[in-house]
Amino acid sequence: MTRNRDIPALSPEAAALARSLLIHEDAAILGFNKPPGMASQGGSSVGQSLDDLLWAFAKSNGKRPRLVHRLDQGTSGVMLTARTQPAAAFLSAAFAGRDAQKTYLALVKGKLPPAEHGVIDASLVKVEEGGRPRMILAKPSRKGAQPARTGWAVLARNEDHALMQLTPETGRMHQIRVHLMSLGCPILGDGLYGEGQATAPRVMLHAARLEVPHPEGGTLTLEAPVPEDFRAAAEKAGLQAGLK
Repeated sequence: MTRNRDIPALSPEAAALARSLLIHEDAAILGFNKPPGMASQGGSSVGQSLDDLLWAFAKSNGKRPRLVHRLDQGTSGVMLTARTQPAAAFLSAAFAGRDAQKTYLALVKGKLPPAEHGVIDASLVKVEEGGRPRMILAKPSRKGAQPARTGWAVLARNEDHALMQLTPETGRMHQIRVHLMSLGCPILGDGLYGEGQATAPRVMLHAARLEVPHPEGGTLTLEAPVPEDFRAAAEKAGLQAGLK
């Protein structure tokens, strides 16, 4: 949506990739199923990002869709972009106002909770460790602490592994990852809050469903199937029965 900008040339392969990830398209919104390993937005150490691929949908005057939320690079699943400035403002407000209903799937390992569902209500604060930002649990009174709530449900369990469904009520950085670590069962492949590649090649977290109010009225609900590496990891852990 930036005005009067030159449109970077995308290779035919990149343009085809952008189209292959598209799961919804209308006049206000584009929805994508972001693959694991693709960054939401570019940076000094980032290769091709979803934001880069949005040039495939640019208009001749240089206006293009823009991100309204992000997923971690290792996380797969539903992402929305806005095609117009009013849509971007509307959707950004929906995410900030907690009007977006998000559902994630995660493969975890550890001391599983005996209950089948519950809510983690634990404030988080950002800290720097070795130049790398991360989130830690914090008392609500601590400076910079942000309230955070995550609903959880066990869809399948096998010994110390489980497939869990997560419904975050807030949108803090790394919220689901930290909350599951605090529950005693970090996400497979999580090198920051778990055992890292000793359990999986990447963070096994998938944004499976997103429900948001639509800028033009009504509600938009998008779903993304789990990628093959997630399904394979679930099968290896004996949790495939929990997947649709």
